[in-house]
Amino acid sequence: MTTSRRDFLETSATGIALLIGISQLGCHKPALAGGDDPFAPNQWLRIGPDGRVTVINDKSEMGQGASSAIPLIVAEELGVPWDAVSVEHAKPGPSFDDMGTSGSDSVAGRWKSLRVAAASAREMLIGAAAAKWRVPPAECVAEKGFVKHPSSRREASFGSLVAAASKLAVPASPTLKPDSGFTLVGTRVPRLDTRSAVTGAKQYGLDVRIPGMLRATIARCPVPSGKLTRWSGEKAKQVPGVRQVVQVSNGIAVVADTTWAALKGRDVLELVWDEEAGRGVDSAALWTQLERGFGTVGKAARQEGTPDGALAGAARRIDAEYRYPFQAHAAVESLNAVAHVTDGGAEIWAGTQNPNRVQTDAAKLLGCATERVVVNVLPLGGAFGRRISPDFVLEAVEVSRAARAPVQLVWSREDDLTHDMYQSAAIVRMRAGLDPAGTIVGWSHQIADFHLSMFGDFDPATFKPAEDGEPWGGIDTPYAFPALDVRIARQRPPVRTGAWRSVFYPSSVMARECFLDEVAHATGKDPVALRLELLGTPNPVTRQGVTIDNRSRLKAVVSLAAEKGGWGTPLPNVEPGRTAGRGVACNEYHRRTVVANVAEVSVGAAGDVIVHRIVCAMDCGRPVSLDGIEAQIEGGTMWALSTLLGREITFAAGRTEQKSFADFPVLRISQAPRVEAHIVPSTLPPFGVGEQPVPGAIPAVLNAIFAATGRRIRRVPIT
Repeated sequence: MTTSRRDFLETSATGIALLIGISQLGCHKPALAGGDDPFAPNQWLRIGPDGRVTVINDKSEMGQGASSAIPLIVAEELGVPWDAVSVEHAKPGPSFDDMGTSGSDSVAGRWKSLRVAAASAREMLIGAAAAKWRVPPAECVAEKGFVKHPSSRREASFGSLVAAASKLAVPASPTLKPDSGFTLVGTRVPRLDTRSAVTGAKQYGLDVRIPGMLRATIARCPVPSGKLTRWSGEKAKQVPGVRQVVQVSNGIAVVADTTWAALKGRDVLELVWDEEAGRGVDSAALWTQLERGFGTVGKAARQEGTPDGALAGAARRIDAEYRYPFQAHAAVESLNAVAHVTDGGAEIWAGTQNPNRVQTDAAKLLGCATERVVVNVLPLGGAFGRRISPDFVLEAVEVSRAARAPVQLVWSREDDLTHDMYQSAAIVRMRAGLDPAGTIVGWSHQIADFHLSMFGDFDPATFKPAEDGEPWGGIDTPYAFPALDVRIARQRPPVRTGAWRSVFYPSSVMARECFLDEVAHATGKDPVALRLELLGTPNPVTRQGVTIDNRSRLKAVVSLAAEKGGWGTPLPNVEPGRTAGRGVACNEYHRRTVVANVAEVSVGAAGDVIVHRIVCAMDCGRPVSLDGIEAQIEGGTMWALSTLLGREITFAAGRTEQKSFADFPVLRISQAPRVEAHIVPSTLPPFGVGEQPVPGAIPAVLNAIFAATGRRIRRVPIT
């Protein structure tokens, strides 16, 4: 049996997480009673004698709210008020060996295991109270931080029971609270980190200060695969505050008392690079490479019916090509890490999406035992997939070892943009065959893109797209077509590439949803009605242990978005000289979360686009934190619109041309539309919300632009 990368990630986030949670519930040694020892029945939580509950969060907080959503699950199942809950971040080690945060799987992957952990603690507290009162545990309930015996009106706080509860065996299979008993899940609660963020008390990587810490920057080759042939650091050493100039794997590091001194020292380094290997990398060459890929490395991913015959024999054919650019992550907090290498080990402070890999790779670099590397995981000032790679942390470790001192390594904004692991560019070619009545009889989706080097080397010869679930948005198209042909031409990238918020979906979904809009208008059909028609056939799939009909779920959110977005009703008035339009798009994200968008835009005589409103309807399974989901919908929409309305990464002579937010602009407040989030109630397990709002926003706007102007845009960003 062959397992795809996507299946492995899903298993890691659900099955493995559950296995870890349950197995360690059974083997974790409870804290001994006495003194001020907390009650800690498992690695996920502890309760102090004052009744305060501390939840150990093992998922990185990068703005998505994991440090509140995960404690919310525990608080709900345990039965404590929200203001009695605190959160701490886990450290990688035997109790936390699956701390990776990606794929929108934090809540989805921890939903069951955290409930089991909290339910076990609840049953132990109830058992302690029942023994004290000499009543059956079944007659007791836990709520709002108390165990109560309703018939005798007795109650005891959790804090007063922790000593007795600590002496009890940990239940292996506790009974979970019924859904009807939820009082916190699915509601609005304040985030636990709001006060610290607003007051500035929240500590990010750039805020770390430890005794004797120096600062460092690295001069890296400006072109891919370039090599350092000659260098001198003598001028850098003359800069006030510069302590050392050392060669490391990725270039030359300048170590100084302050980051400013390190940057100024780097400016005067004398460096000679051999750039020949990367000199030919430019945007035109990259697009040409993708174009050629269709004829040389394209592979079938999914075929249904007889697509060749259906397309060849169609009464009418429609073709279109779409282009999606390279993108940078450009998180507000540029990459940084603090490392203190000592004899036989190291301590690290970093905002990382992959703490376990940081620990193992740092240990390998240093040649020490894994447990000798301590990783303190800090909040991330944005990540979007870039901080999955441990490269920037390992750089700090290497510099600290060379400097023989604790070092804070900082990437400048220019470093961050010019040495990123970019979202892959893509070309998508779409074709539809129609019968005389305008009904789709054949559908072709072909994409050329680049492998994500973040995940290792790539061999096009052994690439099996169907097994890997590629291409996203093509192989898992939600629509029912009589004949379907999906192909992908994936190639090795000549520049560094990596996971980006929603990864491969944006390019394919943009092409698929815009092309379906083209077909609708070419055949005189309403774009919403055509989508509902193509979603009419049930298509059950199994996700997280439940069987669901995602076409019906997607139909429901398309209908909801259309209703809330005023589809078919007159558009609001716009300024004189502008024309307005509405557009629609939808997507099924890995056959779990389903999303539909309706956009309202206006276009001026000069072609300037204003996005006035985005309506997003989402069914993400059970909503855990309503405020958190709405924030993700709003943030994901703005993320997508930044790509649409002006930013891309381009290359010339091997160099990245964008170096700051001046030439890689983020959406401004003045450009931000009103975003309306409509969350569908559900009893299904949580399915994830962080990446899911991104793919549909761009095609919804592009389709709205066509509705306003009659002009098709098949390449982004809009310029």
